[in-house]
Amino acid sequence: MGLTKQYLRYVSSAVFGVIGSQKANIAYVTLRGGEKGRYVAVAACEHVFIWDVRKAEKVLILQGQKHEVTFLCPSPDGVHIAVGYEDGAVRIFSLLNGESTVSFNGHKSAVTVINYDALGARLVTGSKDTDVIVWDVINECGLYRLKGHKDVITQALFLKKKNLLVTSSKDSFVKWWDLDTQHCFKTMVGHRSEVWGMLLLNQEDRLLTGSADSELRAWNISYLEEGKADGEPRVKKEKTLLEDDEDEDEEVDESPEERILSCKKFGSILREARDRVVSLTADNKARVIACHVSTDTKLKHLCHLSEYLCTLLYLLSLTLVKIHRPRSALQFSTSILYIQVPTLLPNHSLMSLSRLRWVDCLSCAGGELKVALLLQNNTIETYSLRTLNNTPTANKTARLTLGGHRTDVRTLAFSSDNLAVLSASGDTVKVWNRSTLQVIRTMACEYALCSLFVPGDRQIILGTKSGKLQIFELASGSLLETVDAHDGAVWSLCLAPDQRGIVTGSADKTVKFWEFELIKDQGTAQKRLTVKHSRSLQLEEDVLCVKFSPDHRLLAVSLLDCTVKVFYTDTLKFFLSLYGHKLPVLCLDISHDSTLIATGSADRNVKIWGLDFGDCHRSMFAHDDSVMFLQFVPKTHLFFTAGKDKKIKQWDADKFEHIQTLEGHHREVWCLTISPSGDYIVSSGHDKSLRLWERTREPIILEEEREMEREAEVEESMAKGDVPVVPGETQGEAAPAGKKTVETVKAAERIMEVLELYREETRKMEEHKYACEKAGKELPPPQSNPILVAFGNVSPSRYVLDVIKKVRSSELEVSLLVLPFPYIPELLTLFNSYIQQGLEVELVCRCLFFLVSNIQWTLQFLQREIESKEDVMFFADATGRLDEKKKKKRKRERAVLTIA
Repeated sequence: MGLTKQYLRYVSSAVFGVIGSQKANIAYVTLRGGEKGRYVAVAACEHVFIWDVRKAEKVLILQGQKHEVTFLCPSPDGVHIAVGYEDGAVRIFSLLNGESTVSFNGHKSAVTVINYDALGARLVTGSKDTDVIVWDVINECGLYRLKGHKDVITQALFLKKKNLLVTSSKDSFVKWWDLDTQHCFKTMVGHRSEVWGMLLLNQEDRLLTGSADSELRAWNISYLEEGKADGEPRVKKEKTLLEDDEDEDEEVDESPEERILSCKKFGSILREARDRVVSLTADNKARVIACHVSTDTKLKHLCHLSEYLCTLLYLLSLTLVKIHRPRSALQFSTSILYIQVPTLLPNHSLMSLSRLRWVDCLSCAGGELKVALLLQNNTIETYSLRTLNNTPTANKTARLTLGGHRTDVRTLAFSSDNLAVLSASGDTVKVWNRSTLQVIRTMACEYALCSLFVPGDRQIILGTKSGKLQIFELASGSLLETVDAHDGAVWSLCLAPDQRGIVTGSADKTVKFWEFELIKDQGTAQKRLTVKHSRSLQLEEDVLCVKFSPDHRLLAVSLLDCTVKVFYTDTLKFFLSLYGHKLPVLCLDISHDSTLIATGSADRNVKIWGLDFGDCHRSMFAHDDSVMFLQFVPKTHLFFTAGKDKKIKQWDADKFEHIQTLEGHHREVWCLTISPSGDYIVSSGHDKSLRLWERTREPIILEEEREMEREAEVEESMAKGDVPVVPGETQGEAAPAGKKTVETVKAAERIMEVLELYREETRKMEEHKYACEKAGKELPPPQSNPILVAFGNVSPSRYVLDVIKKVRSSELEVSLLVLPFPYIPELLTLFNSYIQQGLEVELVCRCLFFLVSNIQWTLQFLQREIESKEDVMFFADATGRLDEKKKKKRKRERAVLTIA
């Protein structure tokens, strides 16, 4: 069995090095009644970090599971925050204690937008699956799914005045929904390309939309029920010169909308930038708008809106902008002026050193505007502006950079005492404390490709893309020396087993040997470390990786021609050539006893070779993409590999078995390092995160590990599957909110099991009753089921209710939906008894109404089946009269529309 050779499990211990992930937005939050604008929430891979921007400290971590965060939305009361994930799940966290209080699962792909209504009682979510779902936060359940868009949902907004919802999508449409009827009553087609941003302004009388073209469109919203009685004909309003006469800018009306509202194009402004709008963001009072364009390296689209100009004043820069002069709050004159922006309204450009990814605004007391920027280089910046000043200036209030690298980490190394971790990127090298995950030193460097700690852990050496070796001293954090080592990139360096020097391999087709030396520093007259070139090995191809054997007898060199050459260290004579990979070998390592060498290649395979004769022991398909890094666990024949498929895997080089997979990174994994004790692993990836993995005392049984992997595959395939369809239900604009998941299936199985137990106990009691009647006396009762005894001799019917109560509120409907029909009558009978006894009446009624509504669909389906088979029609006369009434109603509606 699996315990013949014991393997110990590695688990994820921490995520660090990431300040803010680029996939999700940044949002201001308030903690425990603290200062407004002091705390921001950002995604950090699958977690959410709450940063105190004043102290540059991480104050709260909202723990995720395995999927990446894609959207954040704080609640109106500031107590909770809704988090959307890559798999379509939505979780609501408390900002008081960081715990997840509510979980929704309805989308089939990544959540792209989340918004609360004004009271915080409902939540609307949009996704890449093109669906919009409205959730009930209080009852923790889904209300309905709205279908109609044909591409990714980009925005969804509740209206305060009406029970309406407006959504935008990449399909170029803006749709209006009546939430009372779950019906789309208006589709606006005035956009020529994807709609990426949308805002409601001026007390919801204006709509501002931004798309992939250079035009910002403003729409006038009129709530027609307020001015006209129902059924009264309306005269078509004349257009002003500001309103577009083009047919493509008119909305497509779907008859009932004229009774609710009218949304007409009011005007538009041409942006200077030609790239698409990434987002339109407003402050909490909708008086300041920030627009972010995809290629911007600075936020220069920031405007302060007066009460008269809150629809059209969108100020792009300090140059001339085409605007409309206001004549009153509701009407604009036909004159078009070219006015320089600074002479009209306060505005400002926020300069940033890197490209923007997300922005959020917050209005504070005294006319102060706070702006938070999430940059693409793993940085958060905050600014403060006094909008009441005639010439406001933006003051940078914070810049969070210390806790992460600006570019991907391409090399990692552990110190000899297992306490310090080195990470180096394209511009900086950082040394971290492994136990606290705090940065000890940050030093500027060139683009680093490889690194190591010098024996004694007082200095570090980096190999750079420019072919140089950089030596740093950790005590002072200073650069001791830069050595021009190679004419090409230094792809690999390795410490000699005798710890007296290093070897480097470069793209200039050479391998060079270096010895450590102590020389006097001319400036301080103190001795410092340097390296002295001792000898070189010239090769015919670029060198990708070099490695000494632990016995210092051999040197393995991987070349660009897909081979690995093995040389004697002392004489540099050729010993072995390992060939078999179809693509270059990117990584290799030699076991502690110098008997095995493992190679990882861009062909996705790992090969294990013997170092005595160079024979290939086994070739294993390791990853779904290139194998980027490979390292043996010290003093074992176990090794880890990292791949571009986002996974880290552990292997047994003796039994050629895959032991476990470490999943956590959301992008390519570039490298990893194993501590000298073998207890810790640190990995880095393209998602900017560093991950610490820790070896536990839990043994791994390989059969169980494979079974868990198969279950994970089933769960993933189920997550990608379709939402269950009720037989006979028409797939229109509205549909159930939930979806079938592994959790809902397990909940349904638990309900089925407890109903089986109830049946068995009921049958036993009936048999006992019959036996008592036949015997004419009271017999001893039958023995209760052990499960009922374990729960305190609870009755079978009460145990059914207890099981239903334990099902998550957001998963209850779908769990009932997947129950086989034979269980439903018995469940309805039990619900009747619960209501009569007054047990959990609200929960029981909710389940009862849901089941009855779906039984109606089932009966309609059975009716159609019988009618098709028997060639008869149920209630034929009544059906005919109903059709007549529907025809007359449609004629009346068309007549009213013709008059209007």
